[in-house]
Amino acid sequence: MKSLKERILELKKEKNAVILAHYYQEADIQDIADYVGDSLGLSQEAMKVDADIILFAGVHFMAETAKILNPTKKVILPDLNAGCSLAESCPADSFKKFIDEHPGHVVITYVNCSAEVKALTDIVCTSSNAVKIVESIPKETPIIFAPDKNLGKYIIHKTGRDMLLWDGSCVVHEAFSLDKLIELYKENPDAKIIAHPESETHILKTAAYIGSTAGMIEFVKTDPSKKFIVATEAGILHKMQQEVPDKILIPAPAEEDNTCACSECPYMKMNTLQKVYDCLLNESPEITVPADIMKKALIPIERMLELSK
Repeated sequence: MKSLKERILELKKEKNAVILAHYYQEADIQDIADYVGDSLGLSQEAMKVDADIILFAGVHFMAETAKILNPTKKVILPDLNAGCSLAESCPADSFKKFIDEHPGHVVITYVNCSAEVKALTDIVCTSSNAVKIVESIPKETPIIFAPDKNLGKYIIHKTGRDMLLWDGSCVVHEAFSLDKLIELYKENPDAKIIAHPESETHILKTAAYIGSTAGMIEFVKTDPSKKFIVATEAGILHKMQQEVPDKILIPAPAEEDNTCACSECPYMKMNTLQKVYDCLLNESPEITVPADIMKKALIPIERMLELSK
């Protein structure tokens, strides 16, 4: 009997589909994907797809972004409930009110938000290009940055810009325990700590390198150190270890003990190999975005992609 992976690969060919997967997906899903990447890479890839179907192994806002960038394609998501705590922390109606209360600001939103929030935005960013995008705005222009206050604080620190921050955060990146991290570092003094900028400031202060998921992978590939403590969602370790099989990678510890004593995104892990198969077989659940929202949201995403070339 054929394995689930083999059946998915056959279906993918039969239906002229591509699978785009985020680094935080489970290892089995990453292994069958046509492309694995971070939010910026996935956005760039989604735009280039000329297959009939894009199966997006990630969370809802990522699949929405793919649909906005390639509206003639059918975009499907293995589990419609695969949301994002960060996106949920910024409802569009509340955010619109916030913008209206602070006129004259350029609005920059992190890609981890809904299509409705993107439609209220002047320019979108990812953790790969956030500093560059903020620095592209004239110094005298006030900025609203949403929804991630931790990424916002990091950008303020890097650029010296005074930005008005929306009070949102990611449950995964706020779960790291500083005490446990210090203990782990004491046990591994030869390790370098690397962290995602969605983490809280006290975690970032311990890091030898701060960057996006793609940036972190590049860092471990090029840095001469042999051991790294990795402060982001543990799913990244699969691709990272493939890139550096001779190096030791240790997930940063979370406050709560869970299956891996690391920080995992419950939304990202909603997608499973079985759901990927069912999704391809039934071409459902399908992601749809209202035409007016799609048109408005495309503008800030295209501005980001233009600046990221």
